[in-house]
Amino acid sequence: METTFDSFLGGQVQVHQPRDGYRAGTDPVLMAAACPAAAGESVLELGCGVGVASLCLLARVPQAQVTGLELQPDYAALARSNGEGLPFEVIVGDVAAPPAELSALNFDHVICNPPYFAPRAGTASTNASRETALREDVSLGTWIDVATRRLRPRGTLTMILRADRLDSYFQAIDARMGSHIVLPLTSRAQKPAQRVIFCSRKGGRAGLQMCPPMVLHKGLQHFEDGDDFTKIASDVLRGGAAIHLK
Repeated sequence: METTFDSFLGGQVQVHQPRDGYRAGTDPVLMAAACPAAAGESVLELGCGVGVASLCLLARVPQAQVTGLELQPDYAALARSNGEGLPFEVIVGDVAAPPAELSALNFDHVICNPPYFAPRAGTASTNASRETALREDVSLGTWIDVATRRLRPRGTLTMILRADRLDSYFQAIDARMGSHIVLPLTSRAQKPAQRVIFCSRKGGRAGLQMCPPMVLHKGLQHFEDGDDFTKIASDVLRGGAAIHLK
């Protein structure tokens, strides 16, 4: 597999990822920033790819212990290499049938960025690895159920999804999870949210909380080349700051 060497968090995280196929962008970075993990806690990432979200989380909380589950062995191998020397374990396996070594574990937090597109929606990618990463084969309900089972009581699930899947999320989640917080992500002010971050707590009893949208880019439209992130987005995407969901 031909790879590129790419930086995240202003160079705090550097990874090899496929030149062709699924390539991590801002979504895993934003998701990792929203996970409320603290030092000494354990985190599971379902579908970790080459490890970008997990490594961004470890850059912010280096005393955490992170485990990744990844279906594609070549991506899992890159994740192991990218995380060498860090408290990051990668297990090869399918969310639809988690391996026994994962089923024996429980975690304080679970993060996941499941495939965005429903089966047969849109145009399929000609790259098999990219298609696997982006198009749903395992239902969203399965992702949420596996995450819920692996969480300790009061543990949190943090996900990033397309905004138009908000209803699917609440159809899939059940009474085991509560205290839901939703953060809409919009590219620019006055634009509709295209993605959302969810955080739910196992055993939570608080009501649903909808946060004000997080605006990622300055101005109402793009006028010039270069980085036009808002300060809050730059603090997260370049500086490694946390997103505090309150």
